[in-house]
Amino acid sequence: MSLSFQHLTSTKQLSRADTDALLETAEKMEKVENSGGDESLKGKVLACLFYEPSTRTRLSFETAMHRLGGSVITADGIQFSSLYKGETIEDTITVINQYADIIAMRHPDAGSADKAASVSEVPFINAGDGPGQHPTQALLDLYTIQKERGTIDGISITMVGDLRYGRTVHSLCYLLGLYNNVKFTFVAPAELTMPEKVTSYLQEKGLEFTETDELEDGLDSDVIYITRVQKERFADQSEYERLKLKYVLTADHLKGKKGTVMHPLPRVGEIDTLVDALPTAAYFRQAKNGVYLRMALLSMLLNNS
Repeated sequence: MSLSFQHLTSTKQLSRADTDALLETAEKMEKVENSGGDESLKGKVLACLFYEPSTRTRLSFETAMHRLGGSVITADGIQFSSLYKGETIEDTITVINQYADIIAMRHPDAGSADKAASVSEVPFINAGDGPGQHPTQALLDLYTIQKERGTIDGISITMVGDLRYGRTVHSLCYLLGLYNNVKFTFVAPAELTMPEKVTSYLQEKGLEFTETDELEDGLDSDVIYITRVQKERFADQSEYERLKLKYVLTADHLKGKKGTVMHPLPRVGEIDTLVDALPTAAYFRQAKNGVYLRMALLSMLLNNS
C-alpha cells in the first residue's frame, strides 16, 4: 500500500483510499508493537522539531520510530533553536534535511507546516501548527472511532468545547467528510462556535450538523468528543477564565448512555475523573492508538520515498 502524498500538512489533502490504507496499516502495527516491534526502519532518522509544548504527540512519534528500529533527533522550543536568532522556517528545514530521513514539526504559527513542506526534500509531517491543523491527531481519532464503534460510516458525533480554535476538531471534521452519513452535533458557547470554514465544508459534503450551547443536547451520539478551552489561544485571560469550565462531563451525564467518550488530551477539568472508570471512556486508549497510527504513517511515508 502507498499514500498519495509525500508531506502531510492537512487532513484536507487525504483521500478515502489514504485513510483506509493508514487505518489498515495501523492495525498491523498494533500487532508489531505488541510483539516487541521490528527493525523495518533501522538506519532511518526522524527529526522531531517541537517549538510548542507537547507530551503525547512528541513521545508517541518517538516511540513509534523506536518500535520500528529507527532513531530520533530532537529540537525543543523556539528559544533553544536558530529560529530564536531569526532563521526562517524554510532555512531550518533545509538544514534538517541534511540530518534526517523524515521530519515531524510542531510550531505555534498557523501556516508554518506549509512553509516547511514547501522546501523539504524528505517527508514532512505537521504535528500541529498553532490554531491550524493537527492531521495525525485526527487520524488516530479516526482509528479510535473505528476500533471502539466498529465503523465510521453512519456514526453520530458530538464535539464539545473550544470548537473555534480547536485544531483537533477541525482536522477530524475534514476527515469525517470522507465518510458516509456522519451526523454532527456541535456544543459550544457563542464565543467558541465551529468556524465557517468547517461548517461550509460539511455543507459541501452534504453532511448534517446541529449547533447548540447545551451539553445535554449531544449526549446520545455514538461518539462524544470533548475538548479543553485552550488558554494559549486567548489574548484576554479573563475571557479564558470565564469560559474554561463552561462544560464539565460527569459520570451522571453518561448514565444509560452508550457513546464512546474521547478527548485529545490534556484535560484541565472538562471531564470529571469519575468518568475514567466507565467502559465507554476511551481517551487513554485513544492516546495509545497514536503510537500505532504514527508507526503506520512513518513506515508508509518512508517506504513511499
